[in-house]
Amino acid sequence: MRAPLRALAATALTATLATALAACGGSSGSLPSPAHSGSGSASGESLDQVIADAPVAPATAIPAGSLMARIKARGTLNVGGTDTSALFSLKDPVSGKLTGFDAGLAQMLARYVLGKPAINLVEVSTDTREALLQNGTVDTVLATYTITPARAQKVAFAGPYYSSGDAILVAKGNTDITKVSDLAGKTVCTESSSTAANDLEQFAPTAHVILFQTNAECEQAVEQGRADAYVLDQSLLLGDQYRDPKVKVVGQPFTTEPYGIGLPLDSPEMKTFVNDWLKTIQADGEWAKLWKATIGTVQDGNPPTPPVIGSAQGS
Repeated sequence: MRAPLRALAATALTATLATALAACGGSSGSLPSPAHSGSGSASGESLDQVIADAPVAPATAIPAGSLMARIKARGTLNVGGTDTSALFSLKDPVSGKLTGFDAGLAQMLARYVLGKPAINLVEVSTDTREALLQNGTVDTVLATYTITPARAQKVAFAGPYYSSGDAILVAKGNTDITKVSDLAGKTVCTESSSTAANDLEQFAPTAHVILFQTNAECEQAVEQGRADAYVLDQSLLLGDQYRDPKVKVVGQPFTTEPYGIGLPLDSPEMKTFVNDWLKTIQADGEWAKLWKATIGTVQDGNPPTPPVIGSAQGS
């Protein structure tokens, strides 16, 4: 998500954000299905099958001297990401392997370069993503990384590969709130580290906004009735819904957050390569299959239309 436009207020509580990112670490492996979700439905494929069916780049697409050639020689793709983001990149507590949309894309990209889904996950934070790309620690960042013009001055972005935006989470039994206009006069919480508070000033100016430091605090406030709704990026709220049967995400995003794949600014050939790969998996249906096996396990309906490559300012 984007950094906040201006700070408003925050509590002094220190509970850990469920989707917060740790300092650098590493893990790798194939993508199994979560025990109770993420395995696809009767009409979809498992994550393992989606990865196994993903395309491999022709040799002509990987010229000597390119970043792709260096990755292939190394034998693994170094990916900046997280293992704590439900539905996007979450470590399975039983197998220790990664599941989710971003994790799946990372392994599909590794397969495209290497012929196998071999990744080395380096955990990143909002403060380290650009630096780790700039110093060559990671080849790419896949971590619900919103494309912005300011960030595009420091790193390159392929994509966007997914479009999210501010959405609304309410208690499971709430039927009064289904869209942003329903927030008028309601008590609404959000994180002090997000831009949602500023967005609420524009889209729900009469809402009473309460700021907390963490996702867990906001989710708990909705559960306990201290807040009528929680507004934040839909991808994170879907993760809350995935974990907690007492809450649900309603309506559609009312802002736009284009997620991009972060790449080194000094390797323009990699951006072209990754954009061509994204177009390929969109055209052959692999993108939609991955969505069904991950996000689609908790979000009803057909897969959305993928965003147009290069459509975001800064991509």
